[in-house]
Amino acid sequence: QEELDESGGGLAQAGGSLRLSCAVSGLTSSSRTVGWFRQSPGKERDFVASISLTDATTWYAHSVKGRFTISGDIATNMFFLTMNNLKPEDTAVYYCAASIIPAHYATRSDFGSWGQGTQVTVSS
Repeated sequence: QEELDESGGGLAQAGGSLRLSCAVSGLTSSSRTVGWFRQSPGKERDFVASISLTDATTWYAHSVKGRFTISGDIATNMFFLTMNNLKPEDTAVYYCAASIIPAHYATRSDFGSWGQGTQVTVSS
């Protein structure tokens, strides 16, 4: 069972940048995908980005494509979400998660291991 620990959240101004980190332990040969999700109060937890652990292919939600970049270092089991040109609507708790399902068709319910989340607040 993977364990994940997010860090790097905080307060940013609109147009600014933040970089979130996710330390993952317990990855096995069955692990296929690491993803980032976010949840605002009263809303569902939404997909943000994911990266394949087999070929590093990345996927993004339409709302963040071109502004956010997911990356990872398999050797150190560290994964990152670099967020540029932040908008107030990016305000949420951000979670990283791991899945044994390949990234190109993993859905939220396929992610079985989650971190505790880190708060990102973007002021206008």
